[in-house]
Formats: sequence, C-alpha cells, structure tokens
Amino acid sequence: MESYIKSFLSSIQQNTGIEFTVFDFSGKVIFGSLDKTIVVTERFDGVKTDAENSCTIFSFTFKDKDYFGKIDGATKVEFTYATLILELIKSSFSKTNQLSKEEFLTALLHSEITSSDAVKYVKKYRIPTGSCCAMIITTESDVSGVSDVVENYGNESKDFSLPLDETSCVFVKFSDDTTKEYCSFTEYAEYIAQSVYDELGLKVTVYTGGIAKSVLDLGTSFVQASTAVRMAETESHKTQVHSFKEYMLNKILEDLPKYKLEEYLKLLTDPGAEEIFSDEEMIQTAEEFLQNSLNQSETARTLYLHRNTLSYRLDKIEKATGLNIRNFPDAVSFRLITLLHKLVK
Repeated sequence: MESYIKSFLSSIQQNTGIEFTVFDFSGKVIFGSLDKTIVVTERFDGVKTDAENSCTIFSFTFKDKDYFGKIDGATKVEFTYATLILELIKSSFSKTNQLSKEEFLTALLHSEITSSDAVKYVKKYRIPTGSCCAMIITTESDVSGVSDVVENYGNESKDFSLPLDETSCVFVKFSDDTTKEYCSFTEYAEYIAQSVYDELGLKVTVYTGGIAKSVLDLGTSFVQASTAVRMAETESHKTQVHSFKEYMLNKILEDLPKYKLEEYLKLLTDPGAEEIFSDEEMIQTAEEFLQNSLNQSETARTLYLHRNTLSYRLDKIEKATGLNIRNFPDAVSFRLITLLHKLVK
C-alpha cells in the first residue's frame, strides 16, 4: 500500500515542484525527506497552519488509514500550496471511480484500492463476495490460450482470470459446488494443470495462495501465490503445482535475521557435513528422496539410479551429517539445514 502512495505522491511533487513530506499518525515518514518533523495527535480535516512549528499541514485518508502532510512555512503561500496538493491527492483517489471491471480486479489483486471503493465495485460488477483463492499460472509460451481453458473449466458466473505478463496469468477460483469435489484448492490446481495439458498439449505450473475469506481479501491470497512463485525458483522441485503453505518453513526462516540463521546452522551441522552440502549430486539425491516421500524405489527410478547406489548415498549422508533421512524426524532436520545453508550462503 505504501508503495502505491509513494508513486502518486512522487508524481504530484514532480508536476508541482513543491517539496512536502507525508507521515502516518505515528510519525513515520511515508514520503519526502524534510528534516524537521512533527507529530500530529489529533485528527483534522483539510489544511491548517502551525505557526509554532513554522509549517502548514494537511490530512487525508487512504484505505481507511489517516495520513498528514507537511510543508515548511506558515504563510498564505504555503497554505495555498497545501490546498493544491490535497486537491491533487483527492483527484488521484477519484480515478478509482472510473475503473473498468478488469482494472478494478487488477487493483484488487494488488491491494491498490480502498475497501469502501472495492465494496462499490463488487456490487457494480456483481462479483461474488465468498471465499476464493488466487492461482498464478505460468508457461513458457503465450498464456492467452491458457486463460481461455481455465475459464472454460471454471464457473463462468464466478471465476475469472487476468493476464500478468506474456507468459503468466492469475486465475481466481471461488468456492462452489465444483470445488467440493476436490480436497483442496491445491488439488483443483492439479486438475487445472492437467486440463490445460489435455486441451493444449502445454505444460504449465500453478502456484496457489491461501484461501481468502472474501473477495475483498483477495490481495493477500495473490501475495501468497507470488511468494510461492519466488520461493519455488530456488528449489529443484519438478511438480506442476506449488502451494504457498509448502513454503511456510522457508518464509519463517527468511524473516529471521541472518545472525540467528547462522547460529542455528552452526548448532545443527556436524563437522563433516559440509562435504555433503557442497556436493550438488548428494543434495539433489536427498531432495529427490524427500520429494518422493522417503520412497527409495521411486527415487531410484526418477534419478535413474540402481537401488544399491541410492542406499550408498543415503548411508554417506548419514555418516557425514548424523542424520538418517530414511526416518521422518531426521528428514525434517536435514531439510531445515538445507534451507539454512541456502539462506546463509
């Protein structure tokens, strides 16, 4: 949301040449870099001068959150400037009253519309308000045909797709009678991937976000799907469907400071383990084994290895790391150490 505010405030400043700073009511600077700051504790409407601090301030509300702006100086000139900036800000907001259905849905996905305006557009375009899920679909070719297929297999009166770029789109699936046939939206995504392949002979990858309780919360689901896209790029998984939930451990670790990650890595790693984690072949073997639910026969088949060769590698991993990844608890620990290595290195 702040990035959106910064974008149109920057445009206003460039067009007017007026220097100003915008804060939230905690005093955090949202835009601008004026040296002297003040904290406004009382809400107010419009523009007013502050002779004591030699500045002029103005207030506005965006997405149900209050902000105030400040211009240095408390004369009629600064008051006029502040009034002009406030009118330009309101004008920028009013543009949301002219959005097409596709523009509105795009703004909703990127959380670039106020909740009150979103409610108006939901009613205007008769968009369902129930729970839904954002799925980002990527392919190596033109995605336009893919959009047609997923919409045909979805509920025509509810579900919709929007292009993101030439090779990806987002498909929004609402909960309805068709989804009840599937255990989860992730399973439905697998159905979509298979349907696209059957119709077009095209392999796609689908990334699902969490379930939004209402279409008004769709932006959160889209961010989660985008996170799954980003995190899947660092993995070697060959599956066609990736859920945000499968990367929760990655996200938790990513949010920790690096020094803490280093502490955990040092604590969990045996002295001889570095040999394993620097060997791409061994890491690939271990990750394929984990991905195949610790099934040795399936792993040997997918890696084109003799079963004895696979057993030798698993034994070597255990000897170096102290972890027998044939057992689930040790497999989890190994996965954790692998993620720590990637984040620290």
